[in-house]
Amino acid sequence: MEFFKKQTPLVSYIMVIIGTGILAVSIQNFYDPIGLVTGGFTGLAIVIKTASAAVIPGGIPLWLTNVVLNVPVFILSYIIMGKKFVGRTLFGTAMLSAWLYIIPSVDLARGDMLLAAVFGALFSGAGMGIILRGHATTGGTEMVACLIHKKAIKHYSVVQIMQILDGLIVCLGLFQYGLRATMYAMIAIFVTTKVSDAILEGFKYSKAAYIITDHHKEIADRIMRDIDRGVTGMSARGMYTGQDKLVLYCVVSRREIVQVEEIVTEIDPDAFVIVSDVREVLGEGFQEYSQEA
Repeated sequence: MEFFKKQTPLVSYIMVIIGTGILAVSIQNFYDPIGLVTGGFTGLAIVIKTASAAVIPGGIPLWLTNVVLNVPVFILSYIIMGKKFVGRTLFGTAMLSAWLYIIPSVDLARGDMLLAAVFGALFSGAGMGIILRGHATTGGTEMVACLIHKKAIKHYSVVQIMQILDGLIVCLGLFQYGLRATMYAMIAIFVTTKVSDAILEGFKYSKAAYIITDHHKEIADRIMRDIDRGVTGMSARGMYTGQDKLVLYCVVSRREIVQVEEIVTEIDPDAFVIVSDVREVLGEGFQEYSQEA
């Protein structure tokens, strides 16, 4: 993820262009052809396109609906949130609308709802993750959620409000496309979230180990010598026994956590070990910190 951390303004714009293009592929080539509504203004645009098809041949284009829905939201955001907030999102929204206009609607999943849900979500999650890495958004329900959070409902987070809005849009899809499509949309939302989180938080997962033992010196020495990882001792007190303890804390790779467990088991089989996932680690032996980040 070094590319993402050392980005210039030009790189950020390039990332937004690429991300919106990938996101548009998921909409035009997976979601729209089968009417899969996954929330957001684009999901609402799919509902409107289908509903208007009876009056307008082919329905109202997605790019047009996307623009029309975002214009009043941008105006309100400019008044309430300020131009800096709007500027970060304007380019991403414009690029998504442009890609939706350029990319033809072709059913790459050939009518298979499961393939459309999974692969559409993979593209959607990748696109959104890249856009957010470029310090931008694509407007839509995210901006609406920010406005609601600032002016009306402060005791709910922006993400919680956005989930409610997307849920309402998915419910509209339920009336338009039925229960089956809605359930596939839920699958798509889940996969999209996982993929975008992976891009935002990094693919290189590490492991953190908390080791509570009476043999802290021996275990720490073995970890530092055999695995060449640093170990930190933290003072603690057992509330049941009232005894002072030294808790060992170390961060290692997924492969090395097995060696840590073997060392602890060999020296102190009665030790208490807690292992947790670590999303991102900066420092010697892991990802190097840069002032340019």
